[in-house]
Amino acid sequence: MFSNTIAARAYAAGPHGMNMHRPRMARPANQHGVTLIELMVGIAIGLLVVAVAMGALMVSRGISGTVSDASGIQQQAGYAMRLFGQQLRQAGSMRLNLNPGAAITESPYLAPVAFETKAEAASNPLYSYSADIPAQAITGTASPVTLTIGFRRYTEPVFTSATEQTLARNCLGGPADDGTRDDQRVVSTFWLNSKNELRCADIDTPSPALPFPPRDTDGQSILQNVANFQVRYLLQDTTSTPGIPKISSVTAAGVANWAQVQAVEVCLVLYGSEAIDLPAGSNYVDCDGTAVDMSTLTGARARRMHMAFRSVFQLRSQGLIGSVLQPAM
Repeated sequence: MFSNTIAARAYAAGPHGMNMHRPRMARPANQHGVTLIELMVGIAIGLLVVAVAMGALMVSRGISGTVSDASGIQQQAGYAMRLFGQQLRQAGSMRLNLNPGAAITESPYLAPVAFETKAEAASNPLYSYSADIPAQAITGTASPVTLTIGFRRYTEPVFTSATEQTLARNCLGGPADDGTRDDQRVVSTFWLNSKNELRCADIDTPSPALPFPPRDTDGQSILQNVANFQVRYLLQDTTSTPGIPKISSVTAAGVANWAQVQAVEVCLVLYGSEAIDLPAGSNYVDCDGTAVDMSTLTGARARRMHMAFRSVFQLRSQGLIGSVLQPAM
């Protein structure tokens, strides 16, 4: 019996003393899933992060839109003021003739020169220019507000052509040298229509007579989103003490003699194209000096940024020199 017990143990241990019985597999530990509370907390944290990110994005977009809107308004105003300055600084200018013909000079070292104060157009008297008519250099109306600028059109030598060409252009880039008109006067008329557009027309549009009652579709739009357009004229008082001139600022209705206009003040109020949140008391100063609350505006100007621009342009043309003492015409 003892030998049988040993043999049984040896059989169970195997040839190398290893246990031949199948080892018992360990039971896996119990696995627990995410509870409902943990899932809700995770979703809440995620939504909170998304809400903060969206709020930051909206604020960033609002600031970017406001800055872009302000930049666009300033660019439009800069273009308009450059255009006004280009035209006004030529108002009343005349041709300097370097070879007036049989002019006699007292010194052989002085070349005879002369300003041509009058130029007749063959096809239409409206195309003519005369320095004896100050209103042909600058004029305007108070209601509606219009500004008309004129100056002598003349040719001069250029490098791009064998013949003399005219480089004088109005606000529309004309008149062109096409041979259909014999313009001796370049004209630009500005006004604000009912669609908040600053428009410009030359002498042919819309009427053969200036000044004219402008319409919404006359001329060409050069600026949009214009809330206000005002023009004032700086007049020299001819009764003041010599050497101490007095300058008065008036509208077109207060100008009795256009030859006394020494400078022109142009005021524009432009508004943006993007709606923004404007708290009460967001004011801008209008052309007449009054404060306007932008949060109370309606229509196309509601919730829009408004900016006012004002520039004074001196009439430096040789055509008006000595004419300020002329009697009213």
